[in-house]
Amino acid sequence: MSASVLVLGGGVGGNVAATELRRLLPPEHSITLVERSEDFVLGASLLWIAVGERRPAEVTRRIATLSARGVEVVRGEIERIDSSRRQVTVAGRELAADHLVVALGAELDASGVPGLAASGHSLYELEGAVSLRDALERFTRGRFVVLTAAPAYKCPAAPYEAAMLVEWHLRRRGVRDATTLELFAAEPAPMGVAGPAVSAAVRDLLGAKGIAYHPAHQVVRADPAARQLEFQDGTTAGYDLLAYVAPHRAPRVVREAGLTGESGWIPVDRATLRTRFERVWAVGDVTGIPLSLGKPLPKAGTFASGEAEVVARIIAREITGQGDAGPYAAIGECWVETGDGLAAFGKGDFFAEPAPAVTLQPPGAVAHRAKEAWERDWLARWS
Repeated sequence: MSASVLVLGGGVGGNVAATELRRLLPPEHSITLVERSEDFVLGASLLWIAVGERRPAEVTRRIATLSARGVEVVRGEIERIDSSRRQVTVAGRELAADHLVVALGAELDASGVPGLAASGHSLYELEGAVSLRDALERFTRGRFVVLTAAPAYKCPAAPYEAAMLVEWHLRRRGVRDATTLELFAAEPAPMGVAGPAVSAAVRDLLGAKGIAYHPAHQVVRADPAARQLEFQDGTTAGYDLLAYVAPHRAPRVVREAGLTGESGWIPVDRATLRTRFERVWAVGDVTGIPLSLGKPLPKAGTFASGEAEVVARIIAREITGQGDAGPYAAIGECWVETGDGLAAFGKGDFFAEPAPAVTLQPPGAVAHRAKEAWERDWLARWS
């Protein structure tokens, strides 16, 4: 008897879940992926776009190319999820499946901070990366500020990378001496889940480049006319050019489906990624997985990919009775681009007790080339 699997979301987690399921399951079992966007944009490459190292077309791929791999692609806005019945309404069309994987990511909500959207450039969106690139080309003097608008966000290294890549970009253009770079962070330390040693190393990298770092600054308001940020403690900071990471939240359709928990994200069994609903899994940024130190597992592509692989094996075993699923292990890795063709490389066990065991290697050209190779390999998944 044939079975059907419905994957919601065409990002990293959705891609891996759908393609791995297609690889593991006989052709009589159907795999359908639902995505509202026509294109997939590799988020890890957005900062390179911002500093002119990539063009948007180089890191953009058509979602529909997955159909050549035996995955049915349905484009459209998801209007409703019936978690109990594993039914989804997409642009008025009803879809149902025996197994449902939710990989809808995190929604960026700049409206959570009054004035923020009109004040700067969103680092985590293609439009924001392009507009920042154009603004940087006109920027010859003044104060450049990177802001994290909430203490938890996906790709924890990215704001710190952004500051260092912009510093490099300004040096290449010969205007660095006429500029000031600062980073205002809502979180108390860089990449805090990775531990104090990693946090200290990132702070040192910023300091070596003359980038002022201001932790524990929770923004409450932005004034685009005055070019000023107001923080919860009553302090303010001016800027001439602003790049920001917007607050995150689970997509509306996920919240309305009763999938989210107290954290605002989908709670899952951390070994299997099962939700409280039968034969419904969730992977990637839309999930909330608490760690023993009281903080959540970071939201990043490395975790979404690993989670999706485990879920694909579990579903394939349930359908075919074959294969070894194994638990999700939360081994994560990332690169921290520092400019000048260099990158630091971090890797660790985020389920280690009593705290994640993570190391960060010093910046080097080898790690930067490895990041470029990773980018090529990932984009090849869509060709």
